[in-house]
Amino acid sequence: MADDMSIENYLAAGGVLTNPTNVPPRYRAELMKLMATFIDSELAGAAGFADVINAGPGLKERIAAAKIVMEKTNNAGKVLAVMGEFGANADKYASHHPWTARLERDADIGQRRSAHDMRLAVFNYPLEGWTDSVVMNLLMGRAVAVQLAEFSLVSYQPLAEAFRAIAPVEAGHAELAEDGLAKLVEAGDADLQASVDYWWPRVAASFGSETSEKFEGLKAVGLRKTPNAELKTRWAAETTAVLDKLGLKPGA
Repeated sequence: MADDMSIENYLAAGGVLTNPTNVPPRYRAELMKLMATFIDSELAGAAGFADVINAGPGLKERIAAAKIVMEKTNNAGKVLAVMGEFGANADKYASHHPWTARLERDADIGQRRSAHDMRLAVFNYPLEGWTDSVVMNLLMGRAVAVQLAEFSLVSYQPLAEAFRAIAPVEAGHAELAEDGLAKLVEAGDADLQASVDYWWPRVAASFGSETSEKFEGLKAVGLRKTPNAELKTRWAAETTAVLDKLGLKPGA
């Protein structure tokens, strides 16, 4: 960065930051929010999925579920390590919030967050058994893949590197869900479409407002590149293609 160039202009020109030193206050606030949302969603997601491990119909399915819980927790740890460089207490973070807390199944909170933490709204809803958890994991796994492709390009380099390391792990979770869903289809599970219909709008809401006023500001400092509406459209198209192969339809 040139001596006479502001950090904001440097970021607007495609520059990257590599440590917390001299990070602008507003940039820091948005970066912390991004990290907290990811960490809290991973920990809440892992906690919810842990409750259905023993609902798996066989040992292979239970091992896969346990692996997902372990890896999501580890993914949260990777980003928490970056947050710790900004002063977050990484040692107490995991026990600071009620990660297993859920709302009633028929609650309708749209995009609102938990009162306890920064998890995405979708992680406030409870899973109902194995079939439901597989469907949710597929739909949300595809959403995470789209979101991580975006977040892997953020202008804070250590976080971008963490997200790039996490992306293939999360992609593996979506693949496990697709395999599990295929087995449920083959077995003639009658609850699949109902679960898709339930989770589809809730996962779609995780992409945020399609008319976000903050987007241009985040784009200017390299924390976003693609509008929410475009990301959601990409997720819907890719996920619909997967469901079509299995004889299922996207939700409303």
